[in-house]
Amino acid sequence: MNWENPEVRQEVYSLMRWWLDKGVDGFRMDVINMISKHPEFPDGAEGDGSPHFLNGPKIHEYLREMNREVLSDYMTLTVGETPGAAPEHAAVYTRPENRELDMIFTFEHMNLDQSSGEKWDLKPLALSDLKANIEKWQRGLHGVGWNSLYWNNHDQPRIVSRFGDDRTYRKESAKMLAACLHFLQGTPYIYQGEELGMTNVRFEDLADYKDIETLNMYSEKAAAGVPHEAIMAKIYAKGRDNARTPMQWTSGPNAGFSESEPWIPVNPNYTDVNAEDRGAPDSIFSFYQKLIRLRKELDVITDGDFTLLLRDHPALFVYRRKTAREQLIVCCNFSAERQEMERPDGERLLGNYGTIEPHCLRPYETVVYYRENPKPTAGKQINTH
Repeated sequence: MNWENPEVRQEVYSLMRWWLDKGVDGFRMDVINMISKHPEFPDGAEGDGSPHFLNGPKIHEYLREMNREVLSDYMTLTVGETPGAAPEHAAVYTRPENRELDMIFTFEHMNLDQSSGEKWDLKPLALSDLKANIEKWQRGLHGVGWNSLYWNNHDQPRIVSRFGDDRTYRKESAKMLAACLHFLQGTPYIYQGEELGMTNVRFEDLADYKDIETLNMYSEKAAAGVPHEAIMAKIYAKGRDNARTPMQWTSGPNAGFSESEPWIPVNPNYTDVNAEDRGAPDSIFSFYQKLIRLRKELDVITDGDFTLLLRDHPALFVYRRKTAREQLIVCCNFSAERQEMERPDGERLLGNYGTIEPHCLRPYETVVYYRENPKPTAGKQINTH
């Protein structure tokens, strides 16, 4: 659409009002930072035109007009999908006084397990890269704008298969990844099945895959002589259909998703991974409930600053959240090996193992410590009379 045309913009605003009047609570705006193009449509270097439409010349003008014309009249939440946005862009988009967006989705942390600009060019995640990226965003928006927090969505593979262990330590790593995310500053998003530890799928037959991106990639790689097994490994790791298999409600037919055959096959592990155990005290679902409850109870999660600890450790992600009154230390083991670490001071607030070992974190263990900061004491008064 030509956003330079005021009639186009007014038509979009009319559509937004129509939905808001029906009672929707806001919008997730797809690639919203691409709506403003360079007016002369210059060619991009080497075929990449993104510098001429990512965070374009009138993007802030358009978003502020949208807020003024529509959003300011409703109680809404807006989140912008913004590929190519850095913290300095996000600070402008989400600064409350700018009246643009409430938060944005960034993609940087989702590109850390690829070797180049192509998502299918796989490499193991270097935890140091993930820690540095999260630190950049946590510090860059603190006191300025607002972060959105996510591991999963409709375009991303399942996080427990991606950064965790979806076999031996599925429950432990699913809980660890949840804690790592939910104690950060921002608004967490829970994608369907994430709270159950749903995993990637490995369909043997290419015909079971539906995503056009996946099918096009297969055709291109096969034409270039890449072996079938190597292409399927890429699909198993990064294909978008990993996130699009039916929700696994029960161990019954079609995972309780429907009485008819669904449009894409159910992940075969649905008999073991489903919502039937969600009420168990040690379930992944119950762990998510605890995280949500803590976010409502502890101001330090909303307001605290962020300090990365053990920066150079290859397997441990440890950070502190702190306000003048209280602090949290969040400890996460991103490996299947025991890692030596002295437990910090404070009350054990949450963990994914039932017991404590004082000098290490066990495979994919997470433990969160809480303490109130000592109140400052008044200086000693000296009588000068």
